[in-house]
Amino acid sequence: MHPDAQPVTHALTVDVEDYFQVSALAPQIPRDSWETRECRIERNIDRILDLFERRGAKATFFTLGWIAERYPHVVRRIVAAGHELASHGYGHERVTDLSPKAFREDVTRARGQLEDLAGVAIRGYRAPSFSIGAGNLWALEVLAETGHEYSSSIYPVRHDHYGMPDAPREPHRPLPGGILELPPATLRVAGRNLPAAGGGYFRLLPYALSRRALRRIERVDAIPAVFYFHPWEIDPLQPRIAGITAKSRFRHYVNLHRMEARLERLLQDFRWQRMDQVFAKALAPQAGDAGRPEDRAGVSVA
Repeated sequence: MHPDAQPVTHALTVDVEDYFQVSALAPQIPRDSWETRECRIERNIDRILDLFERRGAKATFFTLGWIAERYPHVVRRIVAAGHELASHGYGHERVTDLSPKAFREDVTRARGQLEDLAGVAIRGYRAPSFSIGAGNLWALEVLAETGHEYSSSIYPVRHDHYGMPDAPREPHRPLPGGILELPPATLRVAGRNLPAAGGGYFRLLPYALSRRALRRIERVDAIPAVFYFHPWEIDPLQPRIAGITAKSRFRHYVNLHRMEARLERLLQDFRWQRMDQVFAKALAPQAGDAGRPEDRAGVSVA
């Protein structure tokens, strides 16, 4: 970055789902058992909102319709605190497991539910497990047709469960004239995209590596990073699920006890704002500009 350039404000996001709704645990937790599980979303969201208030951070909360339906006061508290409410779909079903018809029904139900509960327009959507990629870009057409203005669902990395490694790292429109995609942050190293957006990597690796990655994105790319985490990640006392694989156990439970303190440092070290504010310029309607490469530069760094 030029010495006189404004500091970058990054986009802070929370995927509002509970521990028993995580895709990696689905083989051990049948969907029809969700109602019988101890739900810990209320206490965890309260802790997150209090943390954000202390640090003066605003965020976008990609919220499941299933959660909103059962805990409407949680949704209303998020909005009352000045954060953006966005959709995570209704039932945390991966888009790769849905037909176009089923996906349309899922996102329509979730968006309508969130808007009715909170009294605000729902502009954004994030697919469960970043499950939109090269094989189902039709989902972006459905999102546009159902009134969404942006997605944060295509992770430009190579991963065993998701990813589209050749996708652009910057804000872009994958389909000409289509919905705006705001990808999670990555670091370009030796011709590969490495994840730098949070989640399990943020818990697994030393905090200094995450801070270094975000500083490099600021200096080299001069674009906002999209960072995410889940409420269950700050909850080391959550129930342990029996019968899961060693890989799933490691991914889900590693360093839960360190997560909240790391978030404190992250909020102190960087500037954070909600998605619709950080990317306001790119989201603003511009006649004739949809789909052009210039759209990728339409982000705010203030």
